[in-house]
This record gives sequence, C-alpha cells and structure tokens, in this order.
Amino acid sequence: MEMEFPDIIAYAVPAFLVLVVAEIVLSRVLNRGRYEARDSAASLIMGFGSELAPLLGGGAIVLAVFLAAYEFRLMDIPNTWWAVLLCFVLDDLRYYWWHRISHERRWFWASHVVHHSSQHYNLTTALRQTWTGQVLGSILFRTPLVLIGFHPAMVFFVGAINLLYQFWIHTELIKRMGPFEWVFNTPSHHRVHHATNPKYLDANYAGTLIIWDRMFGTFVEEDENEKPRYGIIKNLGTFNPLVISFHEWIGIAKDLRAAKSFKQVLGYTFGPPGWSPDGTRMTSAMIKERWRRIHGAEQPQKAAEPAPQPAE
Repeated sequence: MEMEFPDIIAYAVPAFLVLVVAEIVLSRVLNRGRYEARDSAASLIMGFGSELAPLLGGGAIVLAVFLAAYEFRLMDIPNTWWAVLLCFVLDDLRYYWWHRISHERRWFWASHVVHHSSQHYNLTTALRQTWTGQVLGSILFRTPLVLIGFHPAMVFFVGAINLLYQFWIHTELIKRMGPFEWVFNTPSHHRVHHATNPKYLDANYAGTLIIWDRMFGTFVEEDENEKPRYGIIKNLGTFNPLVISFHEWIGIAKDLRAAKSFKQVLGYTFGPPGWSPDGTRMTSAMIKERWRRIHGAEQPQKAAEPAPQPAE
C-alpha cells in the first residue's frame, strides 16, 4: 500500500504558535532565555514571508524542476515506509552538506544568513527563514534525490519532517539531554551552531542527526563555561524585514561593482563570507584559526566518541 504525503508544516503552524507562547511564559518563570518583542515580530514576519514566497512562484519553479528530473530517474522507488525512512536519512545527509556549504559559500549564505541574523535564541528564531533560498540555492541539493527515484512528494515530505524536528531545538530552556545527543541534534548542539564565539564557529550543521558532524569533523560540544553569543559576525542593528532578507544580496552587488577582475567576481560571489582580495576582511575560518593560535586549541576530532553526559 502506497503512502500519502500531507503538508505537515501547515498542520504544525498552530502548534508552533502555542509553543512560542509557552516558551515566553516559561522563560519568565525560570528566568532563562530572553524574548525581545521587535526581534520576535521580525522573525514571525520572515517566517510568514518564507511560506508566502512559494505561492508567488518559487514553489512552482521547484516543483517543475523536480517533475522534470523525475522523468530521468535512475529507478522506480515505491512510496513505502522503508523508502520514506531511506529518503529521510539521505535527505538529512543532503541537508548537512547544503547547510555547511550555505555557511562556506557567500551565494548560499546570502539566503541562509537570514536565519542567523537574530541576536536571540528562542522558538521564534526557528521561524526566521529566507524568502530567496528555494529558488536561489537549495533546489540544487535536493534534486539528486528525485533523480535517484524518490517521488517529489516524498522528498518534500521528508524535508518538512526535518524542518519540523528543528523547530524545538531553538531554545535555551533545555540544557543537556544525555545519550540522546550522541545521535540526534539537540538544543545544546544547535546553540553552538548559532553562536558567534570564535570557539563555536563553523560547527554543528546537522538537521536531525548529529552523526554527520561527528563523521565529518565539524562537531563542537557546548562549553558550560562559555555562553553562546548569538547573531552574525557583524550584526544588522535593525528589525526591518526587508533589510534582514536582502542585506547580503545588496552587499554582494556592491562588492561586484568594485571588483577589478573575474577572479574577484568569483571570490565575492562564491568565496567564503567575509572574503576580500586583499585579506582586509576576515572569514569565519580566519577568525577561528586566530582564536586557536591564541588559545592553543586543537581542531575538533573527526568521528570522536562522545563522552557520556548527565541528562538535565
């Protein structure tokens, strides 16, 4: 019997709002975490815009690409529970590499930076999503699943499950989670990812399964002695949704006007965020390397065995 794939994000929106209200109340009761009204409002507007963007044409473009790719699929994979599970794991691996490249290459960062632009870390931050990402990047990483033979509806479905899972990890209310966090992404792991502390940069790109970071050497554990500082290296200083959404694209355009060679054009567009031809700006890798030299820190161990942590 073949499965059907509902739009679970649409069904989850009321639950998102209820959980946001619950987190606001608990944050005040426990005096843990912080909400800023203007910041949360900006995140909600960005979330609404990210749902509206597909209806304005972006969704049709993605669907058309998927359907065209499906005509050239390598095999016919049935819509069964085991296929969904396999597709989910492969999509989570796909998410890891898309997410990592979205931090390492400016073209993709221009969309993804939206999600990191808040200096607060709460459930509304999870809703702060790009308006441009689907059309200008992420589709390139999802199409191979369709070419393998997974139905486009299944690919959309498992991607939605991945995003749904990531909602609850955007909180400071939950500390450590013991053995669960050896395999799965957790609030602790994802706080590290959102932090701008040099120690925490370029780490924990996982969607659902943290095993990818452990395998590929990008896992960094949250240090109870170093509280994460959230945001981006150069914070925006505004809650204007238009600035939040398009500031990095505008920055790319300005840099391209100043480019003096094709090599500089490529560097400004596809180099790491912060790249400059004369090295006067700093990329996150440069910032982290400088921190390592000062503190004598080592590179994270690739595929290290996680140490047991007490649940809190």
